[in-house]
Amino acid sequence: MSQKFQNIMKLTIQFTGHEQVLSLHEKTLEITKDDSLTPQGDCIVGVNSGISCIDLPEKMKEKIQNPKSKITFTLKVGKFTFKIQGQGSKKLTLKHVSDIVLRKSAFTCSRTIAINCDKASSDIPRDLVSLLQNPQTKGKMIIEVL
Repeated sequence: MSQKFQNIMKLTIQFTGHEQVLSLHEKTLEITKDDSLTPQGDCIVGVNSGISCIDLPEKMKEKIQNPKSKITFTLKVGKFTFKIQGQGSKKLTLKHVSDIVLRKSAFTCSRTIAINCDKASSDIPRDLVSLLQNPQTKGKMIIEVL
């Protein structure tokens, strides 16, 4: 196996859907530990997440804080798979206690896990969004850091 693939760190986070999932935000995508959301949270695609930024393993945080790191996020919900590519940054603090946010921009805050992402919540196919609007739906966000 090549050295490149041996250095991948991988983490799977469980979450559930919510009737208020809109998935309309054009710049961000978020999952949260919170069990509720409002229509203003139009980037949120899942609630009841098992992990937030602060809960990430320390070694993974170190890799994410490297600007050379490439990060792949895979949402798996039912028969759907949706991938997002982003990058790390030394400006990422990864200290938020309830949220994980992916951003198309280079903006960072305690909730940000990746910047310069190639997709946001508005890019998710509407069939997948319909599933995410069901509170019974269970999904996974798989994070792979290279």
